[in-house]
Parts: sequence; structure tokens; C-alpha cells
Amino acid sequence: MRKVTCSMSVSLDGYIVGPDGRFDWSVPDAEVFRLAMDEARGLDVHLLGRRLYETMVYWEDADEKPELDDQEREFAAIWNALPKVVFSTTLQGAQVRGNARLASGGPAEEIRRLRAEPGEGDIGIGGATLAAEAAAHGLIDEYRIRVYPVLVGGGTPFFPRDERRADLALAETRTFDSGVVYLRYQVRR
Repeated sequence: MRKVTCSMSVSLDGYIVGPDGRFDWSVPDAEVFRLAMDEARGLDVHLLGRRLYETMVYWEDADEKPELDDQEREFAAIWNALPKVVFSTTLQGAQVRGNARLASGGPAEEIRRLRAEPGEGDIGIGGATLAAEAAAHGLIDEYRIRVYPVLVGGGTPFFPRDERRADLALAETRTFDSGVVYLRYQVRR
């Protein structure tokens, strides 16, 4: 059965977005960006909330952006080829572009259906609200966290305060020259 992975950047004080709504502090350097590309290569499908989808749609027109470097173009090719499922109550089907579709059910229903399909790669999930809902149903198998050396003082937390307990096993750590620390935890069942 394919595992569900949640991969996000987080400030040292536990937020994915600061109190001002900004996350510019989490722009990856080349080394961390390479990690994100490697993670994307290992996915068969990515589930996104509306806000993350609207942020990532930037990559859809990469071939029209001369300012992108070779590494960014490589990521765009990987990302654009990846099937995506968008969870939104406000977007219409015509507003979803590229290799994406709107979810036909809730996260638990969609994940169970995707797990039943054949495939070797993981099911990625992103977006704080969507990931929290999947976690509440016990559907996340692995957390991949990039901790940035910054304190933002508030905002959107990586883990909602009402999340249920999950015991984790450390699977990997990596420290980058930029001070970013990568932590990969598997959920113990």
C-alpha cells in the first residue's frame, strides 16, 4: 500500500506561515530545493488545499519565465507532470489547470481510493488545513519537515493544537549549510 507523506517547511517556533501571512523566510536555497525535487520525484500524486494550489500554479508557466534557472526548470517539469488533486469549496473545475483535478470527495475518501490504485510512488499531501484533516483521520504515514532557522512569532501552525497524539520514529535527519534541518519521521502504528 502506498504511503501518504506530508512535506512542509516550518519555522523553528512551529509555523508554516507567519502572522503577516508571509512565508518568504522559507524560500529554499539550491541544496534544499534539490531535496524538494527528490521528494517530488518519489510521488505518484500530490493532494493540495486551495491556497497551496494557488501558490504552486506559478510553476505551470515555467517555460514562459526566462528568469528561472536550470534547477527551477527541472523542478517545474517534475511538478507539472505530477498528477494533483485539489481540495476546494470555492474553485470550479475550469479554474484548475495543468495536470490537476478537483477532488470528488473528502480527504479520507480520496486517500483511501488512491491507496487502492496500483502505483509505486507515494501520495504527497500539502497545505496546513488539508494535512490536519488527513492527520485527524490517521492517514499520514510520514512527516518530512524542513525546519528553518527563523522565529516568526505566530501565524499558521504546522500542527494544529487539537491534533490527536501520534507516536513517531525518526527515519532521517539532515542539516544543510543554510541552517535548515530536515527531519523525516514515520508514524508508528
